Amino acid sequence: MSSSPDPQPDELAGTEAPFVSHLIELRDRLLHSVYGVGAIFILLCLYPGPSQVYDLLALPLVKSLPEGSKMIAVGVVSPFLIPIKVTLLAGFGVALPWVLYQVWAFVAPGLYRHEQRLVLPLVASSTILFYTGVAFCYFFVFGQAFPAIQSMAPASVAVSPDIEAYLDFVLTMFIAFGVAFEVPVAVVVLARLGVVTVEQLREWRRYFWVAAAAVAGLVTPPDAVSMIALLVPMGLLYEVGIWAAGFFLKYSAAPDSSAS
Repeated sequence: MSSSPDPQPDELAGTEAPFVSHLIELRDRLLHSVYGVGAIFILLCLYPGPSQVYDLLALPLVKSLPEGSKMIAVGVVSPFLIPIKVTLLAGFGVALPWVLYQVWAFVAPGLYRHEQRLVLPLVASSTILFYTGVAFCYFFVFGQAFPAIQSMAPASVAVSPDIEAYLDFVLTMFIAFGVAFEVPVAVVVLARLGVVTVEQLREWRRYFWVAAAAVAGLVTPPDAVSMIALLVPMGLLYEVGIWAAGFFLKYSAAPDSSAS
């Protein structure tokens, strides 16, 4: 009479820690993230300085303004406060990989090896894709959209955008393009969680293009170039996501713990 072989031991057995230890580590990771963002913020304040950081952000719009026109500050403290806000946001953007590393370092000990093979590439790829979306928006979309918008202004209107309104607009666009470029990550996660299958993703391709067109029309300026500039990358990245989903489903599959 033969006995069945013992199942493989749990990778996480014996790694449990008291709840208070988790809270302490979470506090430390949050502090490390804040320190990282604060260090970058201080460096940007020292060089090149908040005013220059805002000038860099405003460059695509300023280049499209009529000759002799400048942006205006309506609020009393806006000339001081808005550049500080922009510098703080820039500091967070530069320190984003460090912040995500702290998140990874906190959750990694509680993940199985096959889960780590999924999460780590997703964290890295989502960061790169977000940066790519923001850069695409800044260097291409703004360069096409702002001249088109200024050309629509009546001759009787003096174009002098407010710096705070411009910041709100830019943040909205950066977030829209940054999130839109996360389409492959979202597709992979949904497929890995079993919400959808790769076959369903292929079947829903046409519906995604319709939804992407609706999103592009809502979040972009009222010109065709900006809408197409968001729609086309979303559609192409959806195709990338379908390919990546099939790859990651095999790459991050849990090992079979049952004995043959």
